[in-house]
Amino acid sequence: MELKTKVHAEDGQHDLLITREFDLPVGLLFKAYVEPEFVEQWMGTKVLKLESKKHGSYAFETRNPQGQVAFVASGVIHDIIPNQKIVRTFEMSGAPFGVQLEVYEFEATGENTSKLNMHVIYESIAQRDQLLQLPFKQGLNMAHNRLEEIISKIK
Repeated sequence: MELKTKVHAEDGQHDLLITREFDLPVGLLFKAYVEPEFVEQWMGTKVLKLESKKHGSYAFETRNPQGQVAFVASGVIHDIIPNQKIVRTFEMSGAPFGVQLEVYEFEATGENTSKLNMHVIYESIAQRDQLLQLPFKQGLNMAHNRLEEIISKIK
């Protein structure tokens, strides 16, 4: 089955271009990334902090069924333009991927449809390629499917 979330990785480059079209108005798609209660629902993680403003920061934590911390991510929001753009860093604690720079661009494609363009830049080609060896594409597609399913109920 073809994934709705498309990941373009050019050989020898430090970055990924990720695109996804959603059956959601651009305002709701944007809210899914900046409002803690929505992020927790579609990401399945605890939002410890989410300051959705220029120079704000965020921290997420996921625990396994035994209550042990399984995933911690954090970063700084460098720029944010409502319903249009988020520029932030992303760092996963305990992972060998280093800090990455993420540029999210939100685009209205119709009254109730939108597109997300993500440009993710890694510290090295090796780090980017290491991430691509994991089921990254499938996981991101599943998360976006969940986002669309959960947020569409808000319409």
